[in-house]
Amino acid sequence: MIVVHHLNNSRSQRILWLLEELGVPYEIKRYQRDPRTLLAPPELRQVHPLGKSPVITDGDVTLAESGAIIEYLADRYGSGTLLPAPGTPERLRCAYWLHYAEGSAMPPLLLKLVFQRVAKNPAPFFVKPLLRGIADKVQRAFVDPQLKLHLDFLEGELAKAPWFGGDTFSAADIQMSFPLEAAAARAGLDAKSRPQLWNFLQRIHARPAYQRAIERGGEFAMAG
Repeated sequence: MIVVHHLNNSRSQRILWLLEELGVPYEIKRYQRDPRTLLAPPELRQVHPLGKSPVITDGDVTLAESGAIIEYLADRYGSGTLLPAPGTPERLRCAYWLHYAEGSAMPPLLLKLVFQRVAKNPAPFFVKPLLRGIADKVQRAFVDPQLKLHLDFLEGELAKAPWFGGDTFSAADIQMSFPLEAAAARAGLDAKSRPQLWNFLQRIHARPAYQRAIERGGEFAMAG
């Protein structure tokens, strides 16, 4: 039986979604973030040394990293339904998005979250203006232009085809869901600014498997 080590409000939500799309039985072992730091609890380190989520166990296999987990599960249990055949152009396109989501899209979104918190967090009155000024400058000079670059790129890609893998829903869309959820929460992605991306989010939210994953995994909310 597959066990998903599921951290609330985390990337592991899309692993639950993938398994619901595949129709594969699985169990959930739940972990809660520290309410103050929002970090994963130390118990996750007993499963994987980095102590982060998602992590799955499948028999004697323990696997971390969303892209690797998605590829493993889709290959082993998907019968070609969510990943195209190896060696095809379609498979290469899906592989690109499986890597792009965390390797390129998430870093500026993480920086946005960090510098937003730097500007908002409590600090001595004589330091706070300096911290806020630095955070605002970094966001304006680097983070926000990078986010615009990536969101413009993604908007253009979905103008060419309805899904990231092409004409058919695939594992690439599951992987890309998290950075787009994050962009909607903290980078200004909305129906007016990026209609293609916004429409993508509405379509995935309407999928029965996505809704079942939310029901099983619990409330899912991105940190703003």
